[in-house]
Amino acid sequence: MIHNIRWRIALPYIVLVILVLAALAAYLSEFVRGLYIADLQAQLSSEARLAADALAEPLGRGAPPDELAALAKEWARQLEARVTIIASDGRVLGDSHENWALMDNHLMRPEVQQALAQGLGTSTRFSHTVGYDMMYAAVPVVVRGQVAGIARVARPLRQVEIHIARLRQSILLAAAAASVLAGLLALLIAERTVRPIRRLTRDALRLAEGNLDVSILPTTRDEIADLARAFNMMASQLKEKMTALSEEKVRLADVLEHMADGVMIADGEGRVQLINPSAASLLGAASDTVGRPLAQVLRHHRLIELWRESIASGAEMEGTVELYRQNALLRVVVTPFRERGTEGSLIMLQDLTHVRRLETVRRDFISNVSHELRTPLASLKALVETLRDSASDDPQAARRFLDRMDAELDALIQMVRELLDLSRIESGQAPLSFAPTSVEQILLPPVERLRPQAERANLSLSVQFPPDIPAVKADLEAMHQVLMNLLHNAIKFTPPGGEIIVEAQAKGREVVVSVRDTGVGIAPDDLPRIFERFYKADRSRSGGGTGLGLAIAKHIVQAHGGRIWAESEQGKGSTFYFTLAVHDISDNTTLTGR
Repeated sequence: MIHNIRWRIALPYIVLVILVLAALAAYLSEFVRGLYIADLQAQLSSEARLAADALAEPLGRGAPPDELAALAKEWARQLEARVTIIASDGRVLGDSHENWALMDNHLMRPEVQQALAQGLGTSTRFSHTVGYDMMYAAVPVVVRGQVAGIARVARPLRQVEIHIARLRQSILLAAAAASVLAGLLALLIAERTVRPIRRLTRDALRLAEGNLDVSILPTTRDEIADLARAFNMMASQLKEKMTALSEEKVRLADVLEHMADGVMIADGEGRVQLINPSAASLLGAASDTVGRPLAQVLRHHRLIELWRESIASGAEMEGTVELYRQNALLRVVVTPFRERGTEGSLIMLQDLTHVRRLETVRRDFISNVSHELRTPLASLKALVETLRDSASDDPQAARRFLDRMDAELDALIQMVRELLDLSRIESGQAPLSFAPTSVEQILLPPVERLRPQAERANLSLSVQFPPDIPAVKADLEAMHQVLMNLLHNAIKFTPPGGEIIVEAQAKGREVVVSVRDTGVGIAPDDLPRIFERFYKADRSRSGGGTGLGLAIAKHIVQAHGGRIWAESEQGKGSTFYFTLAVHDISDNTTLTGR
């Protein structure tokens, strides 16, 4: 109860009211008792004077004690009090309630002494004669200027105390009722005071649980209303800050989620606190990485060494690490940080595998170009020297050498032209005009153009496609070049008596074109690399060509948004596939792009 603010407000008021009412009740009880006793004393004094006046005549003539006792009883009956007649020397001459003859001398009684001295005496004391408290009032009886006796009237205080007890009980009941009413009123006031505080507490708990739309409508015009308005302002500002933090967190999460580089954060104890998908992918880490020791996640001695060196030196460390298991080359940057008492490390992982692959392609390209150019240039050099040294006097031999030189120059020109075409296609500088094109327009011209060459090689060349195959969106000349390159390869590497089939089929929103031959096939090790520039499988080294035809075909198909691939079984032939998007009938515009 003491921890309840309602009772902490109400209890002091209740206790204070009870104490004040109790003190007031006690004061009123004593005050009324005093008034009652004073009133009784005044009444007894008046009655004593009345009795003294009536006893003046009998005492003056010396009436016998029996007569005086009878008079005492008569006055006691009329006054409803005890009446005692006392001589001036203290002897009891008569009493209305006791045997006066047996009573001791009353001269030393306080009220008697006071009456003799002052003309009126009063006292309240225990009466040994009757055995209980009595209030006395005594008045001297004066006869011819002399005190002839003393008239005393008394009443028991028991009746007074009964009246006072009843009065005190009434006062206490009234005080108790007032205390109850005051307590209820204090509880009501405390409840009305605490109710908005309780509502504030409930809304604060809702705010702590994440409900940022909490708002309190002030119902009073006091400090509680000021507190409610301050709470609303706090909730509004907190909502704005939480919204900003949430948006910032989402942006940061999006950045980390889509970063190509890996990012990791470890605490001062070396446990992972954050890891983005790129880092998990580069390290081959599991999904439950957060909270695990960094050494279990990195799993490479050089990565762990870089991290430890950075922590020990407090400086940024950088290095290159090759992960043989993932076949990846990583650039690693470890940066320690200490902010606001928090220690940790930021680890950046940059994948250099693609850079290394590009470097390898660049070296291979230079090597292949050098190799491809060296043969015709060496041939030209030899032919020129031969022509200059010995064949200049033989016109027939000179013409033969010049024809060979012309053929080598044609090969060089073709190589340069194909390199330029490939470069323009890769860089997007070769404009392609996309238009609705029938599959028949794409397939038949290249086939008919190369049919005589296939017949000279004793090969069967055929085309197959359904008559209702949909049109595609393509650059016609570019697709002719793709198909020509694929057919050249098929004719070149298919032995006499073989078969070449060009086929097209619609599959969903694509048309799949295939060129299938029954040639020598491609080795499994060579199959993944046949679309690289200048790459030639061992079986084709003797076949001539620049090695750029499939690379050009690949980039043209990709510029159309399609895919190109090959399937082959060595000794049984190969099939080359590429896809083209079906033309959307609702779009009749001619598109130009890469």
